[in-house]
Amino acid sequence: MRIARFTTGEGASFGVVDGDAEQGGLTIRPIDGHPFAPFQVVGEPVPLSQVRLLSPVLPSKVVAIGRNYAEHAQEMGQEASLDEPPIVFLKPSTSVIGPGDRVQYPVGVSADVHYEGELAVVIARLCREVPRERVSDVVLGFTCANDVTARDLQQTEKQWGRAKGFDTFCPLGPWVTTDLDPADLAVTTTVNGELRQAGRTSQMLRGVDELVAHVSQAMTLLPGDVILTGTPAGVGPLVVGDEVSVAIEGIGTLTNTVVARG
Repeated sequence: MRIARFTTGEGASFGVVDGDAEQGGLTIRPIDGHPFAPFQVVGEPVPLSQVRLLSPVLPSKVVAIGRNYAEHAQEMGQEASLDEPPIVFLKPSTSVIGPGDRVQYPVGVSADVHYEGELAVVIARLCREVPRERVSDVVLGFTCANDVTARDLQQTEKQWGRAKGFDTFCPLGPWVTTDLDPADLAVTTTVNGELRQAGRTSQMLRGVDELVAHVSQAMTLLPGDVILTGTPAGVGPLVVGDEVSVAIEGIGTLTNTVVARG
């Protein structure tokens, strides 16, 4: 099932996306309630082209994992080892935007903003200290993410919060896919149609179960919270005017354009 958050111009709603983009187009049907509890699909299907997709969830927090792909760590001049605990950092909820929204380049503050395509895990219910064998019980599904990063600030400041936390630096979407095995999915990023990243989730040093269990040892996770699972090798700079797309097998494609922050 694909669950999206959308608007027709009058408030935001959740809906179920049906159809095939290659076979007559996609439609969306609203649901009664929200996807974090039992719900019913109501109303008639509407062509997806007639609505605006929003970020699929509004998380209280975005928890991100650093250096979870060995080749990415190496390209950053670092080493990643299973002997060390995962690197965990937070992106604020105000960094979240949806598909088609604009990434605002903080001109004058940073001169080296990078894309980082990632698989994102969406939490289904309040949970804490989740054992690895129970993680599937607390996961709603998965979506595409772009962990946009001011690389120059990340390299010069001791903490990553500002470099990773600018407004619009966490695009999510286009929807949450619920029936998906995240173990071995293709993750690609293109900029202006040019392939920049091509990895697979099977290359992650730590899988979804281990990451959710690890994060939930420290903090309570709420419905709609998001965990970013790290980025494969191939990160690089964006400039104003770029169109960046993150595509994940079994989910879809998240596309955003880059503009100068006003």
